[in-house]
Amino acid sequence: MNEHAKRPPAPATYRDVLDAPPHMVAEIVAGALHLHPRPALPHAVAASALGIEIGGPFWRGRGGPGGWWILAEPELHLGDDVLVPDLAGWRRERMPTPPDAPWADLVPDWACEILSPGTRSFDLTDKRAAYARHGLAHLWLVDPKPRTLEAFALRDGAWVLVAALKDADEASVPPFDAITFPLSALWPE
Repeated sequence: MNEHAKRPPAPATYRDVLDAPPHMVAEIVAGALHLHPRPALPHAVAASALGIEIGGPFWRGRGGPGGWWILAEPELHLGDDVLVPDLAGWRRERMPTPPDAPWADLVPDWACEILSPGTRSFDLTDKRAAYARHGLAHLWLVDPKPRTLEAFALRDGAWVLVAALKDADEASVPPFDAITFPLSALWPE
């Protein structure tokens, strides 16, 4: 081999995630390290509010069926990928208790990404493809700027849009369609 020929970079490892600056979210998809700044407050408000809306009925069983773990920013180790969704949920029948570890290696039943300028392209392409590759059943994409929620279900390895909501629409969306909440609950007043 020509000693001047350029070699492709080595795939990222978990050491790269651990060595990332503390003000960044580090993820690995298809061997590439992706660093993103911590989210701005409208992003955090939407994620927190959504966690409250579905957490009570589905995690705690208050006004809903219960039976889920709903976690904010869990680290997922799925094959060689390391993903950090804004929210993720597991049915308790599949994960009776969260593992006593800094990450989960069981694919969630649902994940939600809150889109922001720094992550939009990554969330809509590489990360969405990784979720499909690992068999995530439900993916929600929430965008605080235009105040939208798009919900997808994985069918035969492809994402199918099952709901598109905006502003103050009433949300009753799989897999959490046992309840209804106003989408406006996610937007700061």
